[in-house]
Amino acid sequence: MTARLSLLLSLLIGLHFCVAAQTIELLTSGKATSIRGLSPVSDDIVWVSGSQGTVGRSLDGGKTWKWITVKGFEKTDFRDIEAFNATTAIIMGIAEPARILKTTDGGDSWKVVFTDSTKGMFLDAMDFYDNKHGVVVGDPIDSKFFIAKTTNGGNTWKKTPAIMQSNAVAGEACFASSGSNIHYFRNKDFLFVSGGTVSRLHDDAGGRLIPIIQGKESTGANSIAVRSDGPRVSNTFIITGGDFSNDKDTTRNCVLTNDGGQSWFHPATPPHGYRSSVTYISNKKLVCCGTSGVDLSTDGGLNWRLISETGYHVCRKAKRGKTVFFAGSNGRIAKLVL
Repeated sequence: MTARLSLLLSLLIGLHFCVAAQTIELLTSGKATSIRGLSPVSDDIVWVSGSQGTVGRSLDGGKTWKWITVKGFEKTDFRDIEAFNATTAIIMGIAEPARILKTTDGGDSWKVVFTDSTKGMFLDAMDFYDNKHGVVVGDPIDSKFFIAKTTNGGNTWKKTPAIMQSNAVAGEACFASSGSNIHYFRNKDFLFVSGGTVSRLHDDAGGRLIPIIQGKESTGANSIAVRSDGPRVSNTFIITGGDFSNDKDTTRNCVLTNDGGQSWFHPATPPHGYRSSVTYISNKKLVCCGTSGVDLSTDGGLNWRLISETGYHVCRKAKRGKTVFFAGSNGRIAKLVL
């Protein structure tokens, strides 16, 4: 064996063990709640929200948790949460009626900052680009997607006039599966993805078809992640979804674009099933999760490797840190170990 061949073999073996070492570490489970809201502020401060009016907070990276049942909202499903620090967070109750609540004392008390009892109102996800500016998207009412924004950290919300809202076609809606189907850019533009009989990318220009599986209520886009390009608005992003009624099906469950959705391409090796959430770890490394497992990509989303068959609803990287956290059914919370 030549010295060059020996060196190449050593590098390949090293790369194999490096990739193989990436695992999911379970932090807690067993609580009777399905968690779809996840907001890691840092490697230590992590907030979650879920069914049965449940909110959780950890200040030590998930080692210990403070669990809260929001008084008066014991039956509410809080599908999304946005946390700003150890004491301040916003939670989104999806429907009957739709409500948004805020705490500034670590969850000891909550104030209702938005409510809407309109028939058919169903909130799907929120996103903030800083501690003041946020947007929430909801399912269509009278063929218009509901949009509201805040400019004061969620203290008040202003509905977007119907004339400015995105039109929906019959059978099109959003999935409140992970709180990650919308992205708010720092230039105050935002993108969100829909699913159902039609799956589209929506922005100020309207809706554009996404080449992802669609055609029935259980299919379509669930999550969008935008690559960080510093202060510039990035045109590189990824969308995941699939068919949650057949969660191991890999058919057109992921698409990518490098030009803001003008053109699309599919991974050479797709994620291994329906994926309700996707997030960038770095420009080349991504992770996605769904009810049938967790996949990792180290080449910008072109190829995916299954690293866990345990299902999770949502994955998020810490805003001011490096840790990637997961949350799912049965109060399950975990982190990625690289």
